[in-house]
Amino acid sequence: MPRRRQRARLTLRITPTLVLAVVILGLALLMAVEPQWFAPRSPTTFDYKAILKGPSLAHPFGTDNFGRDILSRTIWAFRIDLQIAIFGTLFPFVFGTLVGAVVGYYGGWVESVFGRFVDAIVTFPFLVLVIAIVAVLGPGLINLYIAISAVGWIFYARIIAAEFKVQKRLDYASAGRVMGYSTPRIILRHLLPNAITPAIVYWMTDMALCILLGSSLGYLGLGAQPPAAEWGVLIADGKNYMSTAWWISIFPGIAIVITGLGFSLLGDALSDLLRPRR
Repeated sequence: MPRRRQRARLTLRITPTLVLAVVILGLALLMAVEPQWFAPRSPTTFDYKAILKGPSLAHPFGTDNFGRDILSRTIWAFRIDLQIAIFGTLFPFVFGTLVGAVVGYYGGWVESVFGRFVDAIVTFPFLVLVIAIVAVLGPGLINLYIAISAVGWIFYARIIAAEFKVQKRLDYASAGRVMGYSTPRIILRHLLPNAITPAIVYWMTDMALCILLGSSLGYLGLGAQPPAAEWGVLIADGKNYMSTAWWISIFPGIAIVITGLGFSLLGDALSDLLRPRR
């Protein structure tokens, strides 16, 4: 009987927001894994007989200045942009969570040193730091991941440290120390599961921001490099044709908005789903 009640409560907490987010991101993930199922043509094949053709039955999203099919290039771009969203946030999430757990648990001089370091970093805008690092290392996806990871972990660490400062004062944490549990066990098995929810919610939003960042750097020529199909690269390809061939930039921009919306909706849904209820 208790199991049935628990299942009923979980079912009631499945909101339309969560369903819409799963549908959007599920379709995006499927396009990233198997883009050839959806793309009608090759994303890199030139067709000089179809240069700058508008949307039609043959090319639903039109073609670019080399006759490449925009629909196919937009679909194949899901692979690179979702890769940026995952690899650009995975290390910051893991490393920032561990650092924040240590800082929040021990406090004292550890927290003071971390606070001064964070103050020095956040003085500069995040985008400026990432662009500066990529400019030094050189353009490319690997250097993009390094640049994002070098700065992005700080935000996760701040979130986890703040949660740990609250959780370590609760009775269950004191009981673990009285029972003689080791510090790693208290941090990883008891405090972290109760403090990680805000970081998970932020992680979903950060994926959307990472896609925007990857597209921005691709537009500036610092991210994915042509002829790779990436949304920022596609928008950059069409910037000189906005008055005559608007479809080159508009449809990849719509893909960015919809995918970012999916991650944002998932973050909101997880916030409601994981919020403690009495």
